[in-house]
Amino acid sequence: MAFSKAQQKNLGTNSWVTFYVIFVALSLTTLGLVMLFSAGIVKGAQALLTKQVIWVGLSLLMGAYATYMNLEWIRRRAWWIFGLCMLGLILTLVPGIGIKVNGAQRWIGLGPLRVQPSEFAKIGLVLVLASYFSSNHRENKTFFHGFLIPSILIGTCCGLILLQPDFGTSFLCGAVAATMMFQAGTSLRWLLPVAGLAITAFSILVYFDPVRIRRVTSFLDVEANANDSAYQLWQGMLAFGVGGLNGVGLGMGRQQVHFLPEAHTDFIFPVIGEELGLFFTLTIVACFLLLFGCVFLRLRQSPRLFEYLLAMGAILFVSLQAIINMGVVTGSMPTKGMSLPFISYGGSNLMVSFLLLGFVINVLRSLDTPKVLLPREI
Repeated sequence: MAFSKAQQKNLGTNSWVTFYVIFVALSLTTLGLVMLFSAGIVKGAQALLTKQVIWVGLSLLMGAYATYMNLEWIRRRAWWIFGLCMLGLILTLVPGIGIKVNGAQRWIGLGPLRVQPSEFAKIGLVLVLASYFSSNHRENKTFFHGFLIPSILIGTCCGLILLQPDFGTSFLCGAVAATMMFQAGTSLRWLLPVAGLAITAFSILVYFDPVRIRRVTSFLDVEANANDSAYQLWQGMLAFGVGGLNGVGLGMGRQQVHFLPEAHTDFIFPVIGEELGLFFTLTIVACFLLLFGCVFLRLRQSPRLFEYLLAMGAILFVSLQAIINMGVVTGSMPTKGMSLPFISYGGSNLMVSFLLLGFVINVLRSLDTPKVLLPREI
């Protein structure tokens, strides 16, 4: 089978994008293991590192499986996967099954491991929306099929996550799902008003939640609340200042040892800033931005709506979560309990991130082997 020069150029570009996606994921995961040993020194670094290495191995296997799985097979089972994810969210809220930590009931215990169903709900949400819109593509601009039914699916997922409560993940799921709806062809005359109402309702919930409203007020005046509700954010900002351009050296940081709580999870980015400096942190930011940009540009060539929406939702979840995490720890956004993909400690998020990138690579591979139309199909 012969390809034109334009097709050969596209195939080569897709290969480079695939290589870049794999390179970024493995490089950031390796960096996460290195920084985990440094950031987790007061938490028992060896035990944390051992658990994370196990999760890395499992995540690599799941990512490889997602890379080579039959996308049509998973499309036909998208509703079942979504249903299982919603069941997991419901079980999290059941006393005796869900595990509560720091006032939030977000985990289910599986022996020595804890699983966070809200992370896997991201996969279910992306799959069911991609499958639904691709199966009803002729009616995506109608109110009932293109807006109402997808909104019910999104509301169910985000509502169950809010009950945990997990405002950050609920906001992330809503933002990614709304973007997928717009990309699928849902009219803005319905999306914009409902998005405004959702943001208003979300703001009201935050206002009447004492913990969340304190985070917002602390974000507005970090220095005044440095010894109270903004303590963690203030210490993270100090870590960036101490690190400067070149950092104090790997393993030489002091914030995670004496001052910065939970440095190995949500606030691992300031530890990188302190030990490795501004140039290194900017490189990480560039990696995530280029990851989204390169994948988005190549997806514009996808001829099939399911594959396009699947990869678009997957890369949005990874990229947007990274941006939110980095915005939080630099004081650009109110504090949310959201980890940095591939780098922060945590097995559920790591596995889901690899699964999502596995779907992205799978779609890019399908672009490398375009379907050949027979004369009667043209």
